[in-house]
Amino acid sequence: MMRFPACRGPEGEAAATPPTELLLADTNATATEQEQWRSRCPGSCEIETRLQEHFQKILVFVQEETRGLSFYDIERALIPLIFALGRLCLVLCLSYRHEELEVASCETRQGRTYRRRTAQSRLLGTFFGKVRYWRTYRHAAGGGYYPLDEQLKLPAGGFSFHLCNLMTRLATKMSYIQAALVVRCFLGWAPSQDTLERTVFGLARHTSAFFEHAALPEEDGAVMIIMIDCKATPTATEQELEKRRGPRTPALVPGSARHRGRARRKRWGRKKRRKKGDKSKNGKMATLVVMYTLRPGHDQDGRPVLVGPINKRVYASYAPKRHAFAVARRDADRRGFHRGCGKVLQLVTDGDLDLSFYAQKFFPEAIHTLDAIHAIEALWEAGRGRHKEGSAELAQWVELQKMRLYDGRIQETLDELTQILETMPKTGPGSKGKRKRVETTLNYLKNRIAMMNYKELLEKDLEISSGPVEGAIRHVIAQRFDEGGMRWIKERAEALLQLRCIEINGQWEEFMRFVHATGWLDSANVSPRGVALQVSAPDPLPTYGVTA
Repeated sequence: MMRFPACRGPEGEAAATPPTELLLADTNATATEQEQWRSRCPGSCEIETRLQEHFQKILVFVQEETRGLSFYDIERALIPLIFALGRLCLVLCLSYRHEELEVASCETRQGRTYRRRTAQSRLLGTFFGKVRYWRTYRHAAGGGYYPLDEQLKLPAGGFSFHLCNLMTRLATKMSYIQAALVVRCFLGWAPSQDTLERTVFGLARHTSAFFEHAALPEEDGAVMIIMIDCKATPTATEQELEKRRGPRTPALVPGSARHRGRARRKRWGRKKRRKKGDKSKNGKMATLVVMYTLRPGHDQDGRPVLVGPINKRVYASYAPKRHAFAVARRDADRRGFHRGCGKVLQLVTDGDLDLSFYAQKFFPEAIHTLDAIHAIEALWEAGRGRHKEGSAELAQWVELQKMRLYDGRIQETLDELTQILETMPKTGPGSKGKRKRVETTLNYLKNRIAMMNYKELLEKDLEISSGPVEGAIRHVIAQRFDEGGMRWIKERAEALLQLRCIEINGQWEEFMRFVHATGWLDSANVSPRGVALQVSAPDPLPTYGVTA
């Protein structure tokens, strides 16, 4: 037989005989029973009695009512019973804490006098479902607060911190509608998509502080590799936003599914026909940083090599590119790769001029390398100006140039491209396009000679391509933000992108502990009714390092 603590009343007095109406843990309670539950504060003795009755109900079901049922039916029937038991346990725990809490008749805080009022009820969404509990209210001119909520760190917004944790983590992996469906499949209920998005906005307010103060990785390597690249994601145009935000007429949904799409298109109006070369994506650029270290080791033959990656981290943002470089510089300094430390730091990019400019500004001591794949792609483009597309001669010519690149003979390639350009006819069918391909490649490689010391890099076992950041672009950004039909607003996408980086870095639990420990200390995020984990609008794009 289960033993329960001694019964207590709402204020420590003896509890009355438990009434017969159902507590909120029973989702089948009638409206009258729910109203009775809201109108009074039950004692822990009453809740304990209900809990024991419900536990006995589970035992009876297991012992007697499962005969003749398949395991499938048993499992499905047991789930709501266990969840109801969980709700009762939570209500009982909250009742204990409420009865143990000493609430003075008045209290002075920051020059304001708060007076005690009668206990008030609150509906809280939890992992097991919605529960109603009671807590005393302290009131002063202009507002008040709940001592129990403050002591237990219960967030405002009507959902427990653990539930916000789970549904937000799902949202980093899939669309909001899919995340809500998964929650419903496992818990039997789910918050709305709007609630889910507001929770993302609320938790994302802590990401900047977390990235700045996150625990440093242990046993870091001796060589740091930083790779930076950009990716454009579809963004809503001003015309689309105007339609979203303008006054809406009542949508008459046709009874036939065949005509719903037609009615929707009629409401939205005709799309403006795009001109040749125009794109409907309206892409806005996000910058992604991949950082990891390497340590000296040996391969299977005993030769010295650099082993890794170690402590790989990703960071992405829709803020200007300068912000991404500033964050990378800050993290490199925190991990012991500050300027003048004498350690090897390599930066790999695709040769973008903006990235090269910020690389020189933030990482002047780094070995700046052009991704070899981009250099080879440029050579393929130049080769098409001399050889037929798909021919064996083109493949052989590119293979020769690759050997020169990796052997440190880039000047031979440049001389050959110069000779090809000088001998090509300036007029004739297709001559202009062929000359442009060769000339563009020649200028591209000439301006990046210092970044293509591939022979030396291979000898030191350093990186010569940006494969990790290319893969991260697909995994971190494209898979979640570049699907068909998506139209983002940068600030809204930024909130989700920052959380996705934390999840992919394997820092999610660390981040949630950080929010739980520090969120209640952030006066800008705390209202008299608790910490706001759901906010209606996202924060602006980060500005760290942008104006410095």
